[in-house]
Amino acid sequence: MENKFAERTHLVKPSETREILKVTERPDVISFAGGLPAPELFPVEALKDVCNIVLNEEGAASLQYSTTEGYIPLREAICQRMEVIGINSPLGNVLITSGSQQAIDLTGRIFINEGDTIICESPTYLAAINAFKSYNPKFVEVAMDDDGMVMEKLEKKLQEHPNTKFIYTIPDFQNPTGRTLKLERRKRMIELANQYDVLIVEDNPYGAIRFAGEALPPVKHFDTEGRVIYISTFSKIFAPGLRLGWICADESFVEKYVAFKQTADLHTDSFAQRITAKYLELYNIEEHIHKIKAVYKERCTAMLSCIKEFFPKNINYSLPEGGLFIWIELPESVDSGELFVKCLENNVAFVPGAPFFPNGTKKNTLRLNYSNMPKEKIIEGMKLMGEVLHRELEKETTLL
Repeated sequence: MENKFAERTHLVKPSETREILKVTERPDVISFAGGLPAPELFPVEALKDVCNIVLNEEGAASLQYSTTEGYIPLREAICQRMEVIGINSPLGNVLITSGSQQAIDLTGRIFINEGDTIICESPTYLAAINAFKSYNPKFVEVAMDDDGMVMEKLEKKLQEHPNTKFIYTIPDFQNPTGRTLKLERRKRMIELANQYDVLIVEDNPYGAIRFAGEALPPVKHFDTEGRVIYISTFSKIFAPGLRLGWICADESFVEKYVAFKQTADLHTDSFAQRITAKYLELYNIEEHIHKIKAVYKERCTAMLSCIKEFFPKNINYSLPEGGLFIWIELPESVDSGELFVKCLENNVAFVPGAPFFPNGTKKNTLRLNYSNMPKEKIIEGMKLMGEVLHRELEKETTLL
């Protein structure tokens, strides 16, 4: 039979991270590859109670079709949570999505014409790259330092690319680097977006998981012209399997999101929305988040200590104050894809860095996740990884 696929299907490839996770499912592999929350922290017992309450009190409604915008008590709770971090939003500006990934994909569908320029951090979130790629934009990468995207370089890119549609940014504990955009740069980003008339898509899945340093207001807090589209999720602070995220944006944007979401899934899971709203009503989610932060701080500290103890000294790495990831930069001669194969042979895994660069640069980088492994496994796996790194870097030195 003749191939009937649309042309856009050639632009999208399976997620390399997801393919790596398939390989690392062996029980003998210590995996630092996925961006997975710690499953032992999921509030299983509380959710058992909440599910029974919802089914007893509103069982039929929780299993029925619902509105596209989302369950009102859940949207109200989201507005309250956002107000605490500096976003004052009316209910009509909030739309529930099936995870923040759907919000990212809908953003591409609504805003990107073929050939539009998308400016992003270099590197950036792999699944956002893949979502946007299907609409065939031009990716323009902006260099980062330890304080996030460099604003002088951003302004230069905006000058060079007048058809820029939006800036995609993850300002808090960025995926994959773990870096945080400092306060003055957040303010400057808004100024530049206003000056050059571009949108900002602020992706904030990790902001609540700050275990060190001072909390910073979202970029959207400084938005005076309604040009920031704010995306977040319950996946990292509650339960990723429920697939609950949200968009907060100007009402004119939300109307378009609603129309396009209706063509995708009609609405997000009614039962998941209601049990989450009931959990937020009956339990203190901040206490739950506090437990998550304590565990992740311990694991992050353990991994950073292992890098100092076991890894070669001629590498650079990020020092996250929250989130799930540490970013490693190896000598330029090292290909982390080849290193991945060697590490997997020794039963330890990570994600090579190349896929996080939309234009395919920098093969000498990798991402480590510390949230999903207990401390003892982190120490064991990092020691194994360090041994491989020493061997491979010694080979590189010998070849030179």
